[in-house]
Amino acid sequence: MRIDEDACYRALETRDRRFDGRFFTGVRSTGIYCRPICPARTPRRERCVFFPSAAAAQEAGYRPCLRCRPEASPGTPAWLGTSALVSRALRLIAEGALDDADAPALAARLGVGERHLRRLFLRHVGASPLAVAQTRRLLFAKKLLDETALSITEVALSSGFSSVRRFNDAIRAAYERSPRELRKAVSKRGGGGAGGAPDIALRLPFRPPLDWGALAGFLGARAIPGVESAEPGAYRRTVRVAGGHGVVEVRPEAGEPYLLARLRLPGTEGLIHCAERLRRLFDLGADPDAIASHLGADPRLAPRVLAMPGVRVPGAWDGFELAVRAILGQQVSVRAATQLAGRLVERHGEPLAVRGGLPEGAEGLRFVFPAPEALAAADLTDLGLPRARAATITALAARVASGEVALDASRGLEETVRALCAVPGVGAWTAHYIAMRALREPDAFPATDLGLRRALGGISGADLAAMAEAWRPWRAYAAVLLWTADAQGARPAEREVSDGSLAG
Repeated sequence: MRIDEDACYRALETRDRRFDGRFFTGVRSTGIYCRPICPARTPRRERCVFFPSAAAAQEAGYRPCLRCRPEASPGTPAWLGTSALVSRALRLIAEGALDDADAPALAARLGVGERHLRRLFLRHVGASPLAVAQTRRLLFAKKLLDETALSITEVALSSGFSSVRRFNDAIRAAYERSPRELRKAVSKRGGGGAGGAPDIALRLPFRPPLDWGALAGFLGARAIPGVESAEPGAYRRTVRVAGGHGVVEVRPEAGEPYLLARLRLPGTEGLIHCAERLRRLFDLGADPDAIASHLGADPRLAPRVLAMPGVRVPGAWDGFELAVRAILGQQVSVRAATQLAGRLVERHGEPLAVRGGLPEGAEGLRFVFPAPEALAAADLTDLGLPRARAATITALAARVASGEVALDASRGLEETVRALCAVPGVGAWTAHYIAMRALREPDAFPATDLGLRRALGGISGADLAAMAEAWRPWRAYAAVLLWTADAQGARPAEREVSDGSLAG
């Protein structure tokens, strides 16, 4: 990946927060790598070397800075437009693809050879897939040492390390200190979590701005009763993790570039995956400046971009849950789809059982969304659905359970849409909606959507598709801007009308 080193050094001199996470600076004289916003004295230009990712700096032999904490950066933006394959691989690694498997298995999931995948990673990321996975585990472990009171063993297992010994070795190699020495340094600075707290609190950094109100409004209107809730001050939901049930809550922190997550889980194993799912749910890896610059160049979108700074594409905790919710929303209103989803979990969901009881504010959460295997074997004809739509959910559940349909990043957008459209009753709108929200495809775009066409004066789907070509690779963000504009401008009676649009 090419880096403009002069531009990087200017950003470093000014500590420009817009570049936080876009690159990392290695300092030759100290052997340490930093974020662009590091408060330390700016090194001379000839002592600096710039890397596109923390993994690249780590693989080059540099150690993470203890002052600016690279693990607290908002995350490197996706390398979209550079290599779609690398972007998909990075998403799979973030989901844990290399925690229990090796690089050849990852390459096989992506349909390429291991050598080719490694060559692409070195070109675009500056590090191998294994180095990216190792750095991810390492930085998350450092984050847990700084922000929680978890034991050293819990930190090791929560971060995806296979043993405490491997964890200790990795920390010593990266920081030249033991985990306990790092934690003592944090305690002296006044950091770290409170011991004995029933919940785990984590900061989820993002690149400002972020329109929390729009996110909470969108998720709240579509929240499945008994499974999730969203309000201006918090989003809460039930989860299935580590062989049990849990509850998570996410809140915005006024004026801070992070969301605060509180997790009550059956154990700490898999915590790194929970954090990543929450990042995807709130689209915290987005680069709002790049998106606004691109979409704002279109005069039809420019006023909406200005009105909604920091627009995000609301994601999903679980791809299968979102897919079922999208099918329930076909041809009905948002409100009706929400009622159907609530009825489905009442009859087929798992009763929630949380160790330590429900946290304050989560009293309305009672179920965990059913697994694909459960819905594949369930009779859904008594939900008030058309028989064809019930059959669609059953067919999708069976294909997800068997692995025939993969609701992850292993396939590209077009291949994913084809696989979903092969399920009887799933059309292009539903497939693109699932790809947009569940699979984090930033260029997914349901061009036949009634709300999108209405927001642009009632144009045809074909004209909308042609117009949207200029919005690539951020068409999903354009869709959210237009949906919001349509919902705000529609009369109350119109807001509940859907032909499969607006209701997912």
